[in-house]
Amino acid sequence: MPEAPPDVPRVAVVTLGCARNEVDSEELAARIAAEGWELVSEPADADAVLVNTCGFVDVAKKDSIDAVLAASDLKDSAGGPAAVVAVGCLAERYGRDLADSLPEADAVLGFDDYPQIVERLGSILAGERPIAHEPRDRRHLLPLTPVDRPAASVSLPGHGSTAEEALPSGWSPPVLRRRLDDSPVAPVKLASGCDRRCAFCAIPSFRGSFVSRPPADVLAESAWLSAQGVREVVLVSENSTSYGKDLGDVRLLESLLPQFAGLPLHRVRVAYLQPAEVRPGLLEAIAEQATIASYYDLSFQHASASVLRRMRRFGGRAEFLDLVERIRVLDPAAGIRSNVIVGFPGETEDDVEELVRFLEEARLDAVGVFGYSDEDGTEAAGLEEHVPQDVVDARVRRITSLVEDLMAQRAEDRIGEVVEVLVESLEQDESGRVLAVGRAAHQGPDDGSTSLRPGVESGGGWTALPAVGELVHAVVVEVDGVDLIAEPASAGPR
Repeated sequence: MPEAPPDVPRVAVVTLGCARNEVDSEELAARIAAEGWELVSEPADADAVLVNTCGFVDVAKKDSIDAVLAASDLKDSAGGPAAVVAVGCLAERYGRDLADSLPEADAVLGFDDYPQIVERLGSILAGERPIAHEPRDRRHLLPLTPVDRPAASVSLPGHGSTAEEALPSGWSPPVLRRRLDDSPVAPVKLASGCDRRCAFCAIPSFRGSFVSRPPADVLAESAWLSAQGVREVVLVSENSTSYGKDLGDVRLLESLLPQFAGLPLHRVRVAYLQPAEVRPGLLEAIAEQATIASYYDLSFQHASASVLRRMRRFGGRAEFLDLVERIRVLDPAAGIRSNVIVGFPGETEDDVEELVRFLEEARLDAVGVFGYSDEDGTEAAGLEEHVPQDVVDARVRRITSLVEDLMAQRAEDRIGEVVEVLVESLEQDESGRVLAVGRAAHQGPDDGSTSLRPGVESGGGWTALPAVGELVHAVVVEVDGVDLIAEPASAGPR
């Protein structure tokens, strides 16, 4: 690739947070590249650094601020960036307050600045310092119920008011994306925002109400990604079970999933399912479609009915165990993952025991454990009976230790199982051997990995090391915690 002219501005994009932010970063990169600016991977080589921040929990906020500070430190070095700009959820959520408290950022831009990102960066590099926005509750900007509107008029934060508005010349809707890595796995947004009112969560206030993308847009972007070498797409949103309700079809996800069979993808994974909204038809659509990963990402959050009610959620241990059982009847090899919050206001020791009983009975493949902390503007922050921090910390340690043991046991249950592994990287082990490493269908992006051994000791093996992007049939022979070690099965890579 020829070098860009010296007067072409160079931009690095640093991404914090979730897969939805990864998509936002690649959409920003597409706008930047379409205007002739150069994208570089290292902030030290850039004229401007965009830090796409996360505003979800305290740890993520700190990581985002640290990333801004790290980029700012480069400004004093020879050839370093001239400007550092904060975008993303933290920037949208706090706006002017963040700008005032973080002078190391030359600008704090909100979602509404995304369509004009190149214009904004140009003015910042010219020495202007834009006034950051005053945050507003984005839930008030869109209706919560189905409306009579053309599918193309869907509005998403940062995308303009229609699918066609503010696209750079030379780009055609619906694909507005520039890949920032060469991974064979990439997220695709189903929707943006959330209509649920969980007491602990601030995301709807800065991401807005739930807005589905038209199915044609989701499929077109997935097809475009497959042409870029992607072999697995992960369908993401704040709540994928709500997909289509604002378009008048609450079962739209069930009808969308079979359409991926026509794309040259090895695998499609659905993330972020709300247990209270899971329908039998959706479970069947995931279990029965060969292209759809046997993977159920269920946001349980707790198992005590009383805690869940205070969280403004539904269900309890019995209902959740029933859902897990229904999944395993339909899809015995399925992977099931979840997150839980401990230390929510009013949580008692009996509530914790109820959670423990659920986890022991459910035997989930992957569980993320979070200690409760107040989030600005949420109902939970104003609740009485806050659990002392030392008690929260102790409960986090206890539940984390428990789920680590349970996840390792669940991995051991898979010894002897034949899995399909999508190779994502080639890595050296401690002895210097190069191994193919990837994930089986039941393993999500943060849920462990599978290492492929050649298997030559048993006379089998592959004639060549599987390449990144290949799908390999393998049999699980060992485990290392939640990670699997597998050897070739009868079928080779494809």
